[in-house]
Amino acid sequence: MDIGVSLRELQPIDTSELRETVLALKPETWLDQQYRQQAYDVHRYTESVVLIFTDGEGWPNIEVRKESGWDLLANQAVPVMHEIIRRHYPPGGTIIRAMAAKLLAGGMIKPHTDKHPSFHHGHRIHIPISTNPRVRFMIDGRPHALEVGKIYEVNNQHKHSVTNKGDEDRITFIFDYVPPDHIAR
Repeated sequence: MDIGVSLRELQPIDTSELRETVLALKPETWLDQQYRQQAYDVHRYTESVVLIFTDGEGWPNIEVRKESGWDLLANQAVPVMHEIIRRHYPPGGTIIRAMAAKLLAGGMIKPHTDKHPSFHHGHRIHIPISTNPRVRFMIDGRPHALEVGKIYEVNNQHKHSVTNKGDEDRITFIFDYVPPDHIAR
């Protein structure tokens, strides 16, 4: 969604339980779902644990599905997502995507804008789980350091990219929230 700025820092909440649970996931868990990596070239160097997903087909009459990551992360993720929505967005909307996303050490997400109509109507929230000083999140050609312990809304209608030149993977919990006036019921 075009929020008028490239990046907006949201009011912090305690995400420590979510962070601990994501960091404790087994390496093979990150390889269970490859849809994003296969369907979207920009995600080639990523791995994901997906809780909720839609491919957006039939927008705005979309199907939102619980995925295999639901059983692993929902107990910690759902309260965090609901608290962020309660504090910052109108109630009654729909979370259409939610996942832990890992950018591998040495990997990159090439510059792009999120094109599907659902991205024009949904708020894209990033909760950094782990990072390192060599990660660069670029929006409109400007670098941003997303810090663990903070929460951000990213303007995915602006050109953005991420490079991880560090030796450690960068992990972010991401979810898309579509307000009630932007989605069919």
